[in-house]
Amino acid sequence: MTDTDTAEARRQIPAFVRADLHLMHIDGKRVPALSGETLPHTDPATGDDLARIPRGAAPDVDAAVRAARRAFTDPAWAGLSGDARGRVLHQIADVIEAHADELAAIDSVTMGAPRRLTGEMLAEASEIFRYYAGWPTKLFGTTVPLGEDRLGYTRREPLGVVGIIWGWNGPMGQLPGKLAPALAAGNAVVLKPAETASLSTLRLAELLAETDLPAGVVNVVTGLGSEAGEALVAHPDVAKIAFTGSTATGKHVQKVATDSLTRVTLELGGKSPALVFADADLARAAFGVAAGFCGNAGQACVATSRVLVEESVRDEFVALLTSAMAEVFAPGDPFAPGTVVGALSTRAQLERVSGYVDSARAEGARILTGGERHGDRGYFYSPTLIDQVTPGMRVVREEIFGPVGVLTTFTDVDDAVAQANDTDYGLAASVWTSDLATAHRVSARIEAGTVWVNTWGEMSTGQLPFGGYKQSGLGREGGLEVLDAYTQSKSVRIAL
Repeated sequence: MTDTDTAEARRQIPAFVRADLHLMHIDGKRVPALSGETLPHTDPATGDDLARIPRGAAPDVDAAVRAARRAFTDPAWAGLSGDARGRVLHQIADVIEAHADELAAIDSVTMGAPRRLTGEMLAEASEIFRYYAGWPTKLFGTTVPLGEDRLGYTRREPLGVVGIIWGWNGPMGQLPGKLAPALAAGNAVVLKPAETASLSTLRLAELLAETDLPAGVVNVVTGLGSEAGEALVAHPDVAKIAFTGSTATGKHVQKVATDSLTRVTLELGGKSPALVFADADLARAAFGVAAGFCGNAGQACVATSRVLVEESVRDEFVALLTSAMAEVFAPGDPFAPGTVVGALSTRAQLERVSGYVDSARAEGARILTGGERHGDRGYFYSPTLIDQVTPGMRVVREEIFGPVGVLTTFTDVDDAVAQANDTDYGLAASVWTSDLATAHRVSARIEAGTVWVNTWGEMSTGQLPFGGYKQSGLGREGGLEVLDAYTQSKSVRIAL
């Protein structure tokens, strides 16, 4: 692609991004940080500064929580029927759908993901809101027989103020799974987006003004996790924190929330295995596995960064895999047509990925392909496959969050399952086989919250739960289970 073609493609960047200073949204108003301090937003594909956002801190969080608390008890929101609340969620889905191209482009320019990927995320986002729009009328209680002179029943009630903190690796892909059920249950929320990818959330907050959502029900505070995020988790008037991020940060969130007994759901890191059996469609598996650890430049908690291949087809599969990595998953400008792998989100992330690959070299592993920065502008890294690894190596044990896969072989089903489960994580896995019995039996034995069979990365728009085993998190998003996370049960006992 020529420089002229790239320049033409990047004209898709919305004018919203170019504002000198973006503002937070508290109680229906656009406001700066009370301190007046700001943070930069950078384009990962070029390294150039884009704009500045407010550096919110504890006083700003307190203002947002107080606004959310008022909105939560205001009849304008608390008094809505289930039908009316469902209509509001449909309106949110409508405005997301109408502005999907703009929101997707904002995410691409702020976090480096290919435009085609962020477009898919936005299509799913509107569908998630539509799915949960049907639930406000179905949050039923139950009646309980207590005898002839007593009536017992239960109610499902919202929690109050929910704090939502989520990742920079797909802002509009992750937020709906938290925000939609929180609103469906009748809560008010304070959003704290990632400091490196806040712009799409700020734009969404503007668009919510086009709906019947009352002021203060959704508030946005931008800033650092160690300042604004910490204050939100520690705030005594926050009833629940829904968090997506690293396992280390998730553990800290849980510790801070303990002081106020704040409920938490945690969607954390992963080191997901891909198990490729000899009877699989190897070409299909190679493409799926490559997509699993190269897509979004490997910046996905479900990335298939551990590639386990049956020993008898190892060489054939590696040839197919490296070919797919070179031909389909070469890095490119996020706005260029055909780009599948974009940039890493920040310079720090580029250095982190490089450091992991360098450590693998130092420990005696072999780099089959990639293993270096791609180009000299922006934060691109070549898709990398590492061989001759041992179970204790950092690249095998730790989440890299870059386009890096490690290759090992297995001899039979028991060996494959043992290697797959030899990890502190348990978020996702994929199984590639043409044998239905193998698919079911292996899926049952893998310690992970999601198992894909002959596919990878397909996410539910609400119907199926998503979450992790072990140190990959607590609780679930999606499905029926998530509604329990945003409501509480009240028992009522009446003497007749």
